[in-house]
Amino acid sequence: MSPFSNAFRSAEELLEPETFYPLRAFVCDQCKLVQVQDFAAPEQHFHEQYAYLSSFTPSWVAHARQFVEMATQRFALGATSFVVEVASNDGYLLQFVKAKGIPCLGIEPAANCAAAAREKFGIESLVDFFNPNTAKQMLETHGQADLIVADNVMAHVPRLNDFLSAFALALKPDGVASFEFPHLLELMRHNQFDTIYHEHYSYLSYHAIAPLLDRHCLYAFDVERLTTHGGSLRLFVARKRARWPISDTIQALEAEEKRAGLHILDPYLAFAGQVAATKRKLQSLLNSLKERGATIAGYGAPAKGNTLLNYCGLGTDIIDFTVDRSPVKQGRYLPGSLIPILPVAAVRERRPDYLLILPWNLKSEIVEQMHFIADWGGKFIVPIPEPAILD
Repeated sequence: MSPFSNAFRSAEELLEPETFYPLRAFVCDQCKLVQVQDFAAPEQHFHEQYAYLSSFTPSWVAHARQFVEMATQRFALGATSFVVEVASNDGYLLQFVKAKGIPCLGIEPAANCAAAAREKFGIESLVDFFNPNTAKQMLETHGQADLIVADNVMAHVPRLNDFLSAFALALKPDGVASFEFPHLLELMRHNQFDTIYHEHYSYLSYHAIAPLLDRHCLYAFDVERLTTHGGSLRLFVARKRARWPISDTIQALEAEEKRAGLHILDPYLAFAGQVAATKRKLQSLLNSLKERGATIAGYGAPAKGNTLLNYCGLGTDIIDFTVDRSPVKQGRYLPGSLIPILPVAAVRERRPDYLLILPWNLKSEIVEQMHFIADWGGKFIVPIPEPAILD
């Protein structure tokens, strides 16, 4: 049972009842698509004041810059091209497209994120979800796109068929869509159960996506392996009969997933046992530290951290506070665990003995930023893939 992972609480809301929902992941025994049981429409997750702003994560901004440099060269984008980003957030990626003089449009359902993109970078932003109606609206005002970027958005879409059909409408005949998403195979290999939360409707493998693309006259012609989010895929997708030949990387990905058994049920059914074992190890580690009188704080207030804390039953009896760079989250409380979120400066002020890194996928960046905790003997803890203290 878990509240919605981005339903951060204000001080006033602490006196009000909090709603918890079952958090259950299911696998289709035919197509092997993994989905959570959903209890809310996307509008309830991506409301006017969405808490996550991409620009506050330097490594993610650098990742976006590198992608734009690569895509501009590979797909010969220029002043006569048109680039769209779906779920464009606060303009963290399109700022680099605009800086190159390439016309662009952000499509972002959260009004505060779209407003930030306009104010920070002057990015034209349409406040809406991407679907066939939005695609038709875009065609009327801007025409078809040379490149549509959809980074870490497919998992947030409850109606995948509706979503993918919009790309078939919005792309030029030789246009390219770039989809990034955490790879289900890596999630299972490395016990990344905390990335399962209500806001993520689907957990994706190429095995499950390929038939969906085919259904909408799309195909993947290349794939890149990424280290982001614990191991992601970047699929390059085009309309059928486009000029892009299929790379050997696609066949290699298919073979790897088959060797791992993603086409049969056994690996999915075994995953629950791995998750429970990781939970017990983390509880044991933190409890033993508290028994010795240690103080423990968290770093970050990511959605994945709220799954971890609620599933493991960790609250203010174990973790005194957490810190986050985003002012949108500071002064609020984590859903479920009700751990207070403070500015990053609180770490230096309160000098905790241990810092639990909740966005473990940013471990290197965080350890570098917070290296000064060693001045008082402080150490870092990572919970995933195995709970461990970093020396």
